[in-house]
Amino acid sequence: MFPNSPSLGRTPLPLPPGHPQHQAGNLYGKLPINLAPELLNPEQLLHAHINFQKNANLSRMLMSGNVLPLPPMPSQPSWPYGNRGPLASPGSSSSTFQNRKRRSDEGNVPYDVKRQRFHSPQQSSPAVHQSVPLRDDLRYSFPGSVPLPLLQSPPPDINGSVVHSGDSWLFDHMEAALPVAKDKLSQQILELFQACQQQIIDLKKKDVCRAELQREIQQIFPQSRLYLVGSSLNGFGTRSSDADLCLVMKEEPINQKTEARHILSLLQKHFYTRLSYIERPQLIRAKVPIVKFRDKVSGVEFDLNVNNVVGIRNTFLLRTYAHMENRVRPMVLVVKKWAGHHGINDASRGTLSSYSLVLMVLHYLQTLPEPILPCLQKKYPEYFNPTMQLHLVHQAPRNVPQYISKNGACLGDLLVGFLRYFAIEFEWSKKMISVREAKALPRTDGIEWRNKYICVEEPFDRTNTARAVHEKQKFDLIQEEFLKAWVRLRDNRDLNSVLPVRGIIGKQKR
Repeated sequence: MFPNSPSLGRTPLPLPPGHPQHQAGNLYGKLPINLAPELLNPEQLLHAHINFQKNANLSRMLMSGNVLPLPPMPSQPSWPYGNRGPLASPGSSSSTFQNRKRRSDEGNVPYDVKRQRFHSPQQSSPAVHQSVPLRDDLRYSFPGSVPLPLLQSPPPDINGSVVHSGDSWLFDHMEAALPVAKDKLSQQILELFQACQQQIIDLKKKDVCRAELQREIQQIFPQSRLYLVGSSLNGFGTRSSDADLCLVMKEEPINQKTEARHILSLLQKHFYTRLSYIERPQLIRAKVPIVKFRDKVSGVEFDLNVNNVVGIRNTFLLRTYAHMENRVRPMVLVVKKWAGHHGINDASRGTLSSYSLVLMVLHYLQTLPEPILPCLQKKYPEYFNPTMQLHLVHQAPRNVPQYISKNGACLGDLLVGFLRYFAIEFEWSKKMISVREAKALPRTDGIEWRNKYICVEEPFDRTNTARAVHEKQKFDLIQEEFLKAWVRLRDNRDLNSVLPVRGIIGKQKR
């Protein structure tokens, strides 16, 4: 079963006093759960759990048994999510967002980001009760979708925190032993890592929101599943990391320009009009389209895609690498912090994505004369097969044994070596970085690699994760920053010479 999916129960809103169903003895608990919803149109499907009192026709359908029923709402007096408006989160100053209406100017101004377009619903867009166009083949299930066997997430308790159940694996290794620092630079790297690494409470907040959103989305797409992916789960997240979500409609690929955009546009409208705890949902029409939004309860920014399942596979590949050697995570974190500080960690601005930087670190640790990391896809192909069913993918990190490297290099030496490797050793114009093969491969003439400044192979679908670096000026900037950082650390062995360590740590403690 797959890891992070909540129970399949749908949580309705409480019925208002005097509603006819109070006299009917609460039909939610009496109608058969698997009753097919054949008579509801898309508008009614989206709003059935809100408009009982105002829509007499809908009420009559419910009483006659023609509506997909919902089980009784569990008692959760402090549950911070729901259409009634979120409760004030621990970090908020007041319950400002409770039951408030959206401001007329909130989230309705489109704005441009390089090569991307953000769109929020205009006030002139369809009103709350206006029908949302939903294609017939997307109405209640997605073509080819089947019930996916998934492991349930830890259920939230009444205070919104996660109770550990059979999913304690989600928090495995988060407090694993760190390497010993015997020099100043290594100690600085460890201090930075300890201050900035994602904490258990950060992961809990993200997973609670994911579980609530899945319940909401399943009102529209009952067979869908929502996964937490990316740095939040792969071991390389920080306290300030955004969260990535992947909505899986079926195991086969879908057209990202048509089906995925259509699904996301429906969800964007639904989030905007119905979920008071979701702030600024914006549809980004990129190669892999996403909806960006902020959860007001946790304060976390989310990116939601549809069926980009390679993100699920690489999440657990990277999770395995992250926890098989205790020098890997501190190395990745310091590299990401350094790259972000120097403006070379932003794919939307033509530089390196965090994913590319992680792959570059893993590649370097794999290709040392005495490797610190093995090649997992070669050594354990049965656990990292690109065709493996999604509900089995999460088992890989628990099946791969700990790797014992003969390389005893300290973190400081590894960081200096990493910067030197990409500053003066790696042949950017001839080679591509491959974690899948654990070596630098000759460039081919494929469209992914031709005339590209930086080539970093995605381990599963073999695309170029660094394709955003398409300007010579940005490539030169990246090379220059690697060279400057290498020279400074080689000469003074002080992390403060390339990164304001005290400032970053102080910010995390506030």
